[in-house]
Amino acid sequence: MMKENIIKIFEKSFIDNWELPALSDYNEGTTLTYGEFAERIAMLHLLYECCGIKPGDKVALIGKNTPAWVTVFMGTITYGAVIVPILQEFNPTDAQHIINHSEAQLLFTSKAIWDALDFDQLFKIRAAISLDNNQLLAEKDGSTVGKCLYGLTAEFKQTYPNGFYRNDIRYTDRDGSQLMELNYTSGTTGFSKGVMITGNNLCGNVVYGINSGLHYRGSRCLSFLPLAHAYGCAFDMLTPLAVGSHITLLGRIPSPKILVKALGEIKPNLVICVPLILEKIYSKMIVPMISRGMLRWALAVPFLDNRIYSQIRKKLIEAFGGEFEEIIVGGAPFNAEVEDFLYKIKFPFTVGYGMTECAPLVSHTPWREFVPHSAGRVLPGIMECKILSDDPENVPGEICVRGENVMMGYFHNSEATDKVLHDDGWLHTGDMGTLSADGTIFIKGRLKTMLLGSNGQNIYPEEIEAKLNNMLYVSESLVVEREGKLVALVYPDYEAMDQLGVTRDQLPELMENIRVELNKLVAPYERIAKIQLIATEFEKTPKRSIKRYLYSN
Repeated sequence: MMKENIIKIFEKSFIDNWELPALSDYNEGTTLTYGEFAERIAMLHLLYECCGIKPGDKVALIGKNTPAWVTVFMGTITYGAVIVPILQEFNPTDAQHIINHSEAQLLFTSKAIWDALDFDQLFKIRAAISLDNNQLLAEKDGSTVGKCLYGLTAEFKQTYPNGFYRNDIRYTDRDGSQLMELNYTSGTTGFSKGVMITGNNLCGNVVYGINSGLHYRGSRCLSFLPLAHAYGCAFDMLTPLAVGSHITLLGRIPSPKILVKALGEIKPNLVICVPLILEKIYSKMIVPMISRGMLRWALAVPFLDNRIYSQIRKKLIEAFGGEFEEIIVGGAPFNAEVEDFLYKIKFPFTVGYGMTECAPLVSHTPWREFVPHSAGRVLPGIMECKILSDDPENVPGEICVRGENVMMGYFHNSEATDKVLHDDGWLHTGDMGTLSADGTIFIKGRLKTMLLGSNGQNIYPEEIEAKLNNMLYVSESLVVEREGKLVALVYPDYEAMDQLGVTRDQLPELMENIRVELNKLVAPYERIAKIQLIATEFEKTPKRSIKRYLYSN
């Protein structure tokens, strides 16, 4: 049981860091100090009191990363209500399903998202409020939310006649074991699982971040991952706010061009990213560079290669702002070839492992101690791990975890909860892997995607796909089983084809050559019998994971 209380951590941070910058909007060029941020939270608390929102009531939040979004999230949990952050990438039907399933009473959203929703179909929502300007978007008959909003400024002045100061910051004493957040892993009706996250779950992540020095007072953070997702939420928002960091919210899709520009301006002290960002930089910037004639020749010469790798490392570090301690990669499997190259040039990165059900962190290792192809060490004193295998260090089995970060269960879904969370506290992750003696996790793939070879071998499609995705003319791939044989579904890299003058008529022959080359790199039981081209990109979740179930048959 956590001895710290997450709400009290924020209460103390906002008091101690009153004068420091807290939140900047990259697009608007505006900044809130911790004091100004705390004042906005106090105003939201008055609104909740006026509206009759009680501790434990649900508040839904959907929109892009902005100071207003962060204010609603932090204002809701410090009041004692339950926040329901929803990825703005969910389609309107799915978003409405989540809002209804969560039993939210208030909705905060942007005008653009609101226009796509059907207010009449939001059955328990009493009112919707704009994140753009704090104005009422709609309310049900009998609701007093509009009236409360109209009189909020006067109410604030009456409550704090001499102004709002740091000694006015006093937050609820809500116990850490109670529900604080509902985070949905999917939007689709029938698949939605609202992960019930407690104050202690969030606290376990934040305390680890504080003790590890991931963020610190006055450090700089560039937030470009969705804050509605557990990964970005914990380490681009909650942990920085707990220690007095300055968060700059990018608030837009982080294309490589936009991201490099922002990183160069903000110069963050820690970078949280998903593998795709590093993989794109590798394929678009590094591979063309090291494949050129002279450079390719120089890399084969002893001593010269180290000097070249040192220059590449320097350029990469500069591309990420040049002042970060490490880059933490998480949220999806990391391509092995990219990882090997970055490790070879001593680039300061590490790979962590987590899931929404752990809010999210399970394991992490500082980059200087990172073991290649691992997912870091299990968080000491916070989480524990076991592998369902007779030989956990060598034979993969399902990864099970237990500890402070593990969820309460799935909201209104006891059947799904019972499948993964047992009475003894062990959470079955659905991931397959091994565990070294020092607690380092090595992930092989998903239990659900694991295929069984003809001789009983376990085949992990993700490992084959990682090799295939590194090959020229392959944009993305999926390995599936068809009639007892492995088939690779491939979406071609049309950009590379155009650059090299390759026509679509040449694709079948090219793909056959790729299949032959791939089969030289994998075990005999992992060989691909056929490559099947698909015409469009694979359908993905808002978290950019391929929807495998759509292609399994």
